[in-house]
Parts: sequence; C-alpha cells; structure tokens
Amino acid sequence: MGQNRDNEQLEAVSVFIDQGLIDEVLGVVKSGKEATVYCCSTSGRSAPLLAAKVYRSRNVRRFSNDAVYTAGRQRQKHRREARAIENRSRFGREAAFEKWVADEYETLSILHRAGADVPEPIAMSGPVIMMEYIGDAEEPAPPLSSVTLGRDEADGLFRRLLRNIELALACDRVHGDLSAFNVLYRPGAPCIIDFPQAVDPRFNPNALALLERDIENLHGYFARYGIRADPGHIARDLWGRFLRSEL
Repeated sequence: MGQNRDNEQLEAVSVFIDQGLIDEVLGVVKSGKEATVYCCSTSGRSAPLLAAKVYRSRNVRRFSNDAVYTAGRQRQKHRREARAIENRSRFGREAAFEKWVADEYETLSILHRAGADVPEPIAMSGPVIMMEYIGDAEEPAPPLSSVTLGRDEADGLFRRLLRNIELALACDRVHGDLSAFNVLYRPGAPCIIDFPQAVDPRFNPNALALLERDIENLHGYFARYGIRADPGHIARDLWGRFLRSEL
C-alpha cells in the first residue's frame, strides 16, 4: 500500500516534468499523513530547486471536517457543489479535497504578492502545489521548533512573525494552525508554511479565536528566550484595527 501511494504521488508530480517546469524528483523533504513534500531539480529557473507538495486524496486535511475552519467556506461555491460537500458524497469529497489544495495555493499567492515571508507558489496541478524550495542543496531549512536562537535573534524573529500575522490579516487571512513547527528557519528571515486551513476573517466567525491561538502558540515558543508579551492584547489590537480597516 505504501509503495502504491508513493507511486501515485510521483505520478502526480510527473505532470511538471512533462511541462518542463522541473527536471527530476530528487527525494523526500518531509512526509506526513496528509501530504509529502519532494525536492525537485529545475534548470529552467534562477533557483536550481523547487518543492512539490503532494496531498493525499484519501486523507483530506484533518481540518476539512472541523467546523472551526470550514465555517464560511461554502459562500463562493456552486449550490450543487456545496450540497455535495455537506452530504459528503463521493463527488463532494473530491470537491472538498480540490478546494483545500486550491485554497492553499490562493493564500500563498496573495501573501507572497503582499511581501509576506512565505514560499513563492509556482504552479498547481491536481493534488500538487509546486513552490519555492526553502533550504539549500545540502538540506532543507529546519523548522523553527528545532533551532536554538540567541536572545536578540529571538526578539527580532518574534517581531517579524507578528508583522507577518498582521500582514496576513490585512490580506483577509488568518493562518489558523500557526506554531514553531510550521515556520521554517533561515538566517535573517523565517518562512511560514502550511496554509490550507487558513480562514477568511470576513466570513469565519472563529477567526479571532484562531488569531489569538496562533499568537499564543508563537509566544509559547519564544517565551523560552525570555520574550514577554500579552498574546491576547496583541490579537485584540490587531483585530480592532482589522475591523476599522487600519491595517
């Protein structure tokens, strides 16, 4: 079963080889229950490496059945599609899966254009998002959770991540699952990843609670370096400025 699953994923990535976007798949960067990230070589771009994130259709994101994240997501769907997703028919499950992948690509595109610290999205096809590879030829960038920082660097990174949260909110996005585990570390700049569950605060009634939790999670990591802040106050201040269109 595992081998068949890997073959299915590699076949999905091969579309980009046929298109000439990548030359070959070099290996696995990260493998989880919901998706596998592959490192791919390319000779047609300035950067020699790209990352292919391949979702598994049988394991639609754990967020996809959680009302906290799905609230408000049906607003732009065709009535038949929305009804099928709600009823969890086969067509509905396929539509929901495609929507989660497309939502991540759209969010990455919006945030990257706005100057946020996220991977540049390159292309999307089926269950695959091709994006900027974060790291170098030797190894991928590590998650922030596995890095030891100096006090001054920690303070600067915390402030920069808060600025990214603010920038995302100004772009009508709340990450919703942010922590040191989905922030990649690279000298001088973090890189925030994993956005399929991101919510639109204009429509999701749980957005403020998710925003507060994102900030609390980050503060929990940086507190070990002596960083002291009030996550609730920060979240409420951002939310107030969002509501007043001041971001």
